[in-house]
Amino acid sequence: MSIWFQPFTLDDLAPYCRNTLVEHLGIRVTEIGTDFIKGTLPVDQRTHQTMGILHGGAAVALAETLGSIAGTMCLDMTRRVCVGQEINANHLRPVTSGLVTGTARPIHLGARSQVWQIEIQDERERLICISRLTLAVIEPGAMPALRASP
Repeated sequence: MSIWFQPFTLDDLAPYCRNTLVEHLGIRVTEIGTDFIKGTLPVDQRTHQTMGILHGGAAVALAETLGSIAGTMCLDMTRRVCVGQEINANHLRPVTSGLVTGTARPIHLGARSQVWQIEIQDERERLICISRLTLAVIEPGAMPALRASP
């Protein structure tokens, strides 16, 4: 049984990423399961830190993107939306090139908050980062600049 408020396709999510950090970094949502979403991030000059490895902040951007999109997909967006409240990450292994893939799964889906775990793996399916994201569930009008639709 699906956790999503309504059926979503990858094409449905694309407008929310245009002209954002997500587009700039090359993050792509690649799969929607019944209780998870997956996405990728290229490891290249946009996402490297000075030593030529994946910047921890870029990995966290992937984690927060996937968790926030997934959290929003669980809600009736005319009544509630999600915003990031807290995120942490443990960086376990360096990556110098290729694509990393993140998978976001819920730990808690509440009326006022959600908690998501995001695991990021390299192309050899080795865990490179694990992150936990807490989202606040709010009314769409609670934030003046919030984009409720593309």
